[in-house]
Amino acid sequence: MSGKLYGVGLGPGDPSLMTVRAVEVIAEADVIAYHSARHGRSIARSIAAKHIRADHIEERLVYPVTTETTDHPGGYKGAMEEFYAEASARLAVHLDGGRTVAVLAEGDPLFYGSYMHMHKRLTGRYDTEVIPGVTSVSAAAARLGTPLAEGEEVLTILPGTLPEEELTARLASTDAAVVMKLGRTFTKVRSALEGSGRLGEARYVERATMAGERVAELADVDAESVPYFAVAVLPSRVDAERPEARERGEVVVVGTGPAGPLWLTPETRGALAAADDLVGYTTYLDRVPRRAGQVRHGSDNRVESERAEFALDLARRGRRVAVVSGGDPGVFAMATAVLEVASQKEYADVPVRVLPGVTAANAAAARAGAPLGHDYAALSLSDRLKPWEVIAERLRAAASADLVLALYNPGSRSRTWQVGKARELLLEHRAPDTPVVVARDVGGSGERVRIVRLADLDPAEVDMRTILLVGSSQTRAVRRGNGEEIVWTPRRYPEG
Repeated sequence: MSGKLYGVGLGPGDPSLMTVRAVEVIAEADVIAYHSARHGRSIARSIAAKHIRADHIEERLVYPVTTETTDHPGGYKGAMEEFYAEASARLAVHLDGGRTVAVLAEGDPLFYGSYMHMHKRLTGRYDTEVIPGVTSVSAAAARLGTPLAEGEEVLTILPGTLPEEELTARLASTDAAVVMKLGRTFTKVRSALEGSGRLGEARYVERATMAGERVAELADVDAESVPYFAVAVLPSRVDAERPEARERGEVVVVGTGPAGPLWLTPETRGALAAADDLVGYTTYLDRVPRRAGQVRHGSDNRVESERAEFALDLARRGRRVAVVSGGDPGVFAMATAVLEVASQKEYADVPVRVLPGVTAANAAAARAGAPLGHDYAALSLSDRLKPWEVIAERLRAAASADLVLALYNPGSRSRTWQVGKARELLLEHRAPDTPVVVARDVGGSGERVRIVRLADLDPAEVDMRTILLVGSSQTRAVRRGNGEEIVWTPRRYPEG
């Protein structure tokens, strides 16, 4: 009968952190296998050394390449693939001979470890058991003495080998994080932490639970001193710096997109997670996940200036404030209101940033196809802040210029006639069969997107949660083979 394969997690380095089951399996095994660099030393073997007997058969799996270059025709990846195939074949010989094989792995066998390459090649052929181990992530948190994640916080684990832009985006958007595989990637990881605005939170843990362990503020670490066995940690924010101890706050105006969390950008997620206070229209605040320690200040949709002043006053007292807006904050939304108040002398020293969001027009256009594929204009039909005469004049001008139109705020309970009047004005310049995208609650539970003829646009079906995309003379509505109707506007405009 074939032998059994074990993947044995040894923990982060301290032999006393090996599990009882790991010790039992090593004792029962006929063959002890472990990876090492070409110098022959193996961290995995050193952790388990006192449990390895003279009668154990040892299989040293020596990497052909670690950090150096290789002349293998397949490059680094090709050299490693060949190595894993040869190593698994060596272990298969023992398994076919009925021997029990224990492959030692630092940390956990299936967490960024080399054992998994043996596992994938052998587990379908032999009886296999994986013995979990304490990861370096858990060891780092223990050495820092701080929670990694609490409540509903999200913990993200990243390899430092990712591109810097990807690291920056992911670090900005998560609550807590651990970046593995530092060493030569440290300078890039530090830059990503700085770019995400989180360098001040970052901690550094080197060789957790091993000899030579070091814990420090990551910003103070010399890149030349960083080994591979080191991690960067962004711990839980729940008990982070108290706002009253902060010298200066800031206001960040964020756009949540047309609906819930799926429409948030990584940068916006990061700003919302870092905020002490969330200020906004209650409907938009409800789209933001609740976090321990954050204070929410919801209000009616018609008090933009008061809301902006309130947010800036909080920031003057050292609070980090996120003003939450639907869609993109700079498109018929809160950015203008905040910047208008921030331009007053008493708020001149309060930092204000605006982060973009997916607009209602872009969201609706994507659902319908590509109606905004050529020049277009965005107008609000609300006459609450400007006279209808101005709206009508702009509608005529945009329609006569043959622009696709994105019509925001088309109607509400108190405004029921504007859509009908706009339809009349547009029909003076557009054919009755011009495609109109009627998109309501895009991304939400009540999403409904329809394509109608301009002449058939029914004002009764339009409310404040609806946006209208009115095609130009070139916009086409096409029903495809699967019955789906799409709308698109050609990028090329006919000459003459």
